[in-house]
Amino acid sequence: MTKILLPTDFSDNSWNAIKYALQLYKNDTCVFTLLNTYTPLIYQYQDINDSVFEMELIETTAKASKDKLETLVEKIEQEFNNPIHTFAQISSFNTLTDEIKSLYKANVMDLIVMGTKGATGLQEVLFGSNTIHVLKHAKCPIIAVPSGFEFETPRELLFPSDYQIDFQDKQLQPIIDIATSYQSRINILNVRYQEELTEVQKKNRDTLEHYFTKTAHLFHEVHNQNVPEAITTFQLKTPINLLVMINNKHSFFENLFFKSNINQIGFHLTIPFLVIPSTFK
Repeated sequence: MTKILLPTDFSDNSWNAIKYALQLYKNDTCVFTLLNTYTPLIYQYQDINDSVFEMELIETTAKASKDKLETLVEKIEQEFNNPIHTFAQISSFNTLTDEIKSLYKANVMDLIVMGTKGATGLQEVLFGSNTIHVLKHAKCPIIAVPSGFEFETPRELLFPSDYQIDFQDKQLQPIIDIATSYQSRINILNVRYQEELTEVQKKNRDTLEHYFTKTAHLFHEVHNQNVPEAITTFQLKTPINLLVMINNKHSFFENLFFKSNINQIGFHLTIPFLVIPSTFK
C-alpha cells in the first residue's frame, strides 16, 4: 500500500496536483492524506495580545479548514470513484514544512504530490515559496505538478544526472516503480563540460545500468551546455512526460534550483517533476 500526502491550500494548482496523483496511482492501492495547514494572519502582528480574540480566530480558521477538506474529499469521490483509494484528512495549525516533517516522522507518507505554486502564485515564478521549502527539506520523494498540467501517461522519463551520486535502492526505486507500472523508458541525461567521465562517474553510471536492467532505458550525453538548456533541448527532440532528479547537496541540482536567482534561470517547467532526496532518514 502506498501512502501519499496531498498538501492543499484549496487553490486550482493544488487541485490539479491532486488530480494528477489520483490518475498516476489509479492502479495502486493507496491511502491519500489531504493536508491543509493554516496560520491566522493575526500571528504576524506581535502587538496584538487579545487572547480571547486569538482563540476565536483560530477556532474559526480551523473550522473553515476542516469544512473545506470535507468538501474536497466529496469532490474527489464524485469525480474519481476508485475502490482501492482511501482518504484521510489533516487540518493543522502549523507551517507546511514543520507539519510535513512531523508527519514523515510518524510514517504518514511515502511520497508527496503537490502543486508548484499556491493560491497567490505568480506566472513568472518557477516554484512558490512553500514548494521550494518542501523540495529542500522533505525526506521522501516529491512530485511537483505545474499549473494547468493535464495528466499524461508517463511513457518517457527524463533523468538528468552528473553521476556524482553513489546510487542506492531507495533513491532509484521510485523511478523504477513508475517505469514498471507504465512500461516507461528512462532517458538518463549526463550534462558535462569535461571530455571524459571520472572513474567515480563511470562506476556510478554502471550502477544505474545495473538497476535499470529490467527497464527500458537509454543513456544520453550532452557537452558544453548548462542543465536547463540541455533539458529544454532534449524535450524538443523527445516529448517527456516526467522529469526526475535526485536532490544531492553540492550537485548541479542544488545549483540549478536553490540559488537566489531561481526565478531568472530561464527554465520553464511544463511537466511534473519528481524530486528524490539523496538520503532517507
